Amino acid sequence: MLFRQLFDEQSSTYTYLIGDRTLKEALLLDPVLEQVNRDRQLLDELGLTLKYCLETHIHADHITGTAKLRKMTGCLGIVPENAQIACADRFIKDGEILQLGNVIIEAIATPGHTDSHCAYFVNHKCLLTGDALFIRGCGRTDFQSGDAGTLYDSVTQRLFSLPDETLVYPGHDYWGHTVSTIGEEKQYNPRFVGRTRNQFITFMNNLNLPHPQKMMEAVPANEKCGNV
Repeated sequence: MLFRQLFDEQSSTYTYLIGDRTLKEALLLDPVLEQVNRDRQLLDELGLTLKYCLETHIHADHITGTAKLRKMTGCLGIVPENAQIACADRFIKDGEILQLGNVIIEAIATPGHTDSHCAYFVNHKCLLTGDALFIRGCGRTDFQSGDAGTLYDSVTQRLFSLPDETLVYPGHDYWGHTVSTIGEEKQYNPRFVGRTRNQFITFMNNLNLPHPQKMMEAVPANEKCGNV
């Protein structure tokens, strides 16, 4: 398996390139519009054909690069089941498998940050958590049909049930972290450790964070797969 973690500084977003070296095929998870040329150059340098652009959810803090990459490469745009996106080529549901040669990617429904969020478990080793679970944090739940109790259930019942050695690769990071493990997050993540479901709901409902700067632009654009 070929695996690359790529970063967009403006939105603190991680994009992931995952590929099969034998087939020379790849997917990009959560591509960012402003980084399309960077991603395309890397694909070319590695000799990879882009087969899929895969989203964890409809983003509010950046515009996806899917539409532009689809025009450039002919790749398919895939989004979680029930996402309100008319332009997707395919929807992926909980438990469904996406395969690139020897690379197995399992969708795990993790609603809460949004109502149609998915994490992806790659080769039973790497967990791409999107905005459901960050390193020592989690995504917010105060817009886009977010629900704190649902997120608590998604993380504690679905993600924390995976093996402790599972590598955690989040959708964002704001403190310079790149990777964690399920075992670490179960032990040290302050959003969840020592908090009951009700305590988590109360905490999340009182964060009082400002909305993402690009929210009014990004959400409608992402509902069109990044067409602006």
